[in-house]
Amino acid sequence: MATPQHLECNLCGNQQPYEPFVAAVCQNCGGQWLEARYDYAAFKRELLRGLPNRPANMWRYQDVLPLKDPSALDLYPAGGTPLWLSHRFAPGLGHESVYLKDERYAPTSSFKDRQAAGAVAVMLENGVREAVIASTGNAAVAYAAACARAGIKLWVFMTSLVPQEKLREAALFGAEVIRVSGNYDQTKQIAAQFAQRRQLLLDRGATSIPARESMKTIAYEIVEQLGWRSPDWYIQAVSGGLGPLGVYSGFKELFHMGLIDRIPKLGIIQAEGCAPMVKAFKAGKEIAEPVVPETSIIILSTGDPGKTYTYLHSLIRQYGGVMESVTDAEAFAAMRALAKSEGMAVEPATAVAFAGLEKLIRNGTIQLDEKVVVNCTGHTFPVEKHVLGDQWAVDVHLSKDQSPAPREGLEAALENLDEKTKTVLLVDDNADDALLIRRLLEGKKSYRVFHANDGWEGLSLARQKLPDLIISDLTMPGIDGFGLVEELKLDPRTRDIPVVVVSAKDITPEERKRLNGHIQALYQKGSLPTRKFVDQVINVIEETNEKAERGEKP
Repeated sequence: MATPQHLECNLCGNQQPYEPFVAAVCQNCGGQWLEARYDYAAFKRELLRGLPNRPANMWRYQDVLPLKDPSALDLYPAGGTPLWLSHRFAPGLGHESVYLKDERYAPTSSFKDRQAAGAVAVMLENGVREAVIASTGNAAVAYAAACARAGIKLWVFMTSLVPQEKLREAALFGAEVIRVSGNYDQTKQIAAQFAQRRQLLLDRGATSIPARESMKTIAYEIVEQLGWRSPDWYIQAVSGGLGPLGVYSGFKELFHMGLIDRIPKLGIIQAEGCAPMVKAFKAGKEIAEPVVPETSIIILSTGDPGKTYTYLHSLIRQYGGVMESVTDAEAFAAMRALAKSEGMAVEPATAVAFAGLEKLIRNGTIQLDEKVVVNCTGHTFPVEKHVLGDQWAVDVHLSKDQSPAPREGLEAALENLDEKTKTVLLVDDNADDALLIRRLLEGKKSYRVFHANDGWEGLSLARQKLPDLIISDLTMPGIDGFGLVEELKLDPRTRDIPVVVVSAKDITPEERKRLNGHIQALYQKGSLPTRKFVDQVINVIEETNEKAERGEKP
């Protein structure tokens, strides 16, 4: 039997009995940070034996999960996800020891599958046949799938801002989906009122012991996969914060059993448009004030983290760490970079974590000799449009009725294709500047615009795509604009591509001399409105095309 022996309040130390579906609130001080306590001596013996005959998923650690008799249940197979060493993304930042905990291998591609598996298993064990959940997307889909397998009817409340594809995915699993025209916090209120009125079980998120305990299995897996060693950092993007709150229960249990020598520092990353935790942390506050979400990354749009922030803040005070935010544009840039460097397509919420990792490495918060694990979850669907824009492919129309195209139709289509495929490569580490220029270019004509975050990535893309024009910033990490131009001119494949250089600082005569003869034009940031700058860039492209048609070099 693995049912918790008792619950212990992290604030006052009070011990009280465990009840599976009662909000975990201390009966002594009213605190909501209660932790389950198990027979750790017996579990440690099993760990030291190598956990023989245990499944390779989260149920491997069933001794510290709140279930009486797991063998009597048909348990949902969440967890058991791989841990990858980053071979290109992190080394590109100068860091050789970043690991990716790849939760995309879960049943619905999200670490929320663990939460759903744990919560639904406890529902099954206690005869619950109908339940309610409020979600920003991933939890709804995970619970819908787990409940479908368990034969439990699920009511899902989601804000109408959630991508319709996620709403449909939850409905596909048989959940009753309720769309709420409001933000996530309002959606939670309505779900709670509905559950109370119909006397149904409401999943309580961070205050639910089964939901929170399930997340600790991430820590157990990481430590076992690292050879029973703890990382120096654990990084995760958060909305409400349940994930890392649960994960750290696992790290603490392993530490107190003497199986790891330290508890890792915690990196909490939020989207800048909805970062109440980060704002409170940087202001030195123990309570986060609610904000109105202003981010396109809806999954991370919890404006009021409540007590969860206070508990995460306490963890950072105890074990070290930081809270940081990144812009949506930085997240989308990291999403593209991760896909191109590691072959991993992740959702924007995970991209927020990787953009945060990049920021923490660059500003020296994470040292280059520290071992880092990043929670990697979700898939890009249905958000590729935010990352790729509308020009990710080129349409060629040959005939209306799908019959073989006549010769003249094919030639016209190919000419049209040539006209459409004028490509521009933007090389700029300022994602917001690059996004603005990209949108203006794509709004003027059907250009295909690619973006590189630094000189090395720009050089690689230039050799792959052979664009019609390159727009490059001068000051960037790694190889700067001067080095990029020189490398381009040394390569026969890229030496004739016209380059427009944009600089945020004044150019010295020596620097102008260094660029002279190698670039098409030089502009000072701020000297022209962005729209006029784009107009001049288009003129450069058209002049280059005219020269090419006359057989002249650009």
